[in-house]
Amino acid sequence: MIRATAAQLASLYRIGYQLTFTMLQPIHLICVDARTQNVYVLAGYEEELEFQILPNGEVSDEPN
Repeated sequence: MIRATAAQLASLYRIGYQLTFTMLQPIHLICVDARTQNVYVLAGYEEELEFQILPNGEVSDEPN
């Protein structure tokens, strides 16, 4: 079973709050990439916002 780290979950909470409460953007998908162990977030009305949360909790908006 693939699991997110505590640092990833803390970053995910912060991003989720910013997207939904502050920016009023919907979140379409949250999953863990089995290859990289990164948490992937797809959001925005046009699904134009993509984030990856690295295992250490850092956020990357650039593709690997």
